Amino acid sequence: MTLDATTLITPTGSLAILARDGVVVAAGFATIEEMAARVDDGTPRRRRDLGPVTRALSAYFDGDLAAMDDVAVDQPGGDFFQAAWKVMREVPAGETITYTELAERVGRPRAVRAAGSACARNRIAPIIPCHRILRADGNVGGYYYGLTAKSWLLDHERQHAKA
Repeated sequence: MTLDATTLITPTGSLAILARDGVVVAAGFATIEEMAARVDDGTPRRRRDLGPVTRALSAYFDGDLAAMDDVAVDQPGGDFFQAAWKVMREVPAGETITYTELAERVGRPRAVRAAGSACARNRIAPIIPCHRILRADGNVGGYYYGLTAKSWLLDHERQHAKA
């Protein structure tokens, strides 16, 4: 299967975006090839941009924190992961919750490790904003693309949420 792919230059690094029929199947601060390897079912076809998807992400990085809210996404995962990714998208930009709160909002309060796994397996960052999930002690915790990127995203959202 063919995937449309582009790279968006952002203040926190290059963001590779892969979409199939306008639906984002992977996005992350990596190369197109690295993101395609995470998808495993398509060959990336480079495009200058992906139309509405690229515009939404550009607007987000320009400070319109709601710009990504309606971007269609699709990634494989069981019921818990799908529910966790949905909850992540419901966390308002500029706010954070803990892995414990994520598990509670999914309806499985004891599944804190699974909540962490949902963040780690998310291949559509920052559209599915796993960067908004923190450790119980309030520390940033981990992020697939590095703590510098996670901290930048959180600071960006806090700054523009006040505006």
